[in-house]
Amino acid sequence: MSERSQSLGQLLGYPEDARLLIINGDDFGMCHAENVATIAGLEQGALCSATIMVPCPWFEEAAAFARRTPSADLGVHITHTSEWETFAWGPVAGRSAVPSLVDKRGYFYRDVESLYAHARLDEVELETRAQIERALAAGIDVSHLDSHMGTVQLDVNYHDLYVRLAAEYRLPIRMTARAWMHDMGMGRIVEQADRLGVLAPDHFWYGGAPAPEQTAAYWTQVLRSLKPGVNELYIHTAADEPEMRAIGGAWAQRVADYRFFTAPTTAALIGDVGITRIGYRAVRDLQRRLQPC
Repeated sequence: MSERSQSLGQLLGYPEDARLLIINGDDFGMCHAENVATIAGLEQGALCSATIMVPCPWFEEAAAFARRTPSADLGVHITHTSEWETFAWGPVAGRSAVPSLVDKRGYFYRDVESLYAHARLDEVELETRAQIERALAAGIDVSHLDSHMGTVQLDVNYHDLYVRLAAEYRLPIRMTARAWMHDMGMGRIVEQADRLGVLAPDHFWYGGAPAPEQTAAYWTQVLRSLKPGVNELYIHTAADEPEMRAIGGAWAQRVADYRFFTAPTTAALIGDVGITRIGYRAVRDLQRRLQPC
């Protein structure tokens, strides 16, 4: 098993027992209600970073925020699926360029299984590059990469592509904890990331509250149980607006997460339990210092 001699937290210069936390807001750019909440979370709440869905209808609003807020820690939420029934998007590269990635309507498939059943990996690479390049061209100082619905993390060939592009663009990634990667049969991906100098948090917290009314209790327990090293937890935040309610049934949980992570009591809790919040930009800067050019 490939092992690093130090945790990412130690590589960043923190003590071995330091509990570091990246709270990332996924789905920035998906819709206006999501943008309102993500911006509030970055400016006033506990969010440390966010990742932008480049193919989505409200991408330009997210990009405008990035340009006027250069200190914002923003990555690309690599997107190959479009999960909502009546709210859909398609490829940045164009449907004719990546026909295996779209359904008969010309939109991305709604679930990961359908994507894997139809997509050609060369077209996945073309579309992924197009999304990263569009973000950079829009003036976004991209700090990291992660994956919408896990499309580039749940199959070893997709994960290989994910790591290769991260190395090429010199960006860190979200990745499941190293021990879990080995358990999933993806040990060679861990070795590949190490060989190419691609960094990822030590611990990735997957999941969320089982119901909106349990949000505070769930996230409080997660925050209290963080391990030493760099932890990442991802959330989806949305303002309670008619737009979000019309998109789908997940609106209530997204609103609950938004309220929890912008509450002053949450910021106080993070301080009380001795957690240090960091962003992905610090990880990116370290990777670029260490990574071969």
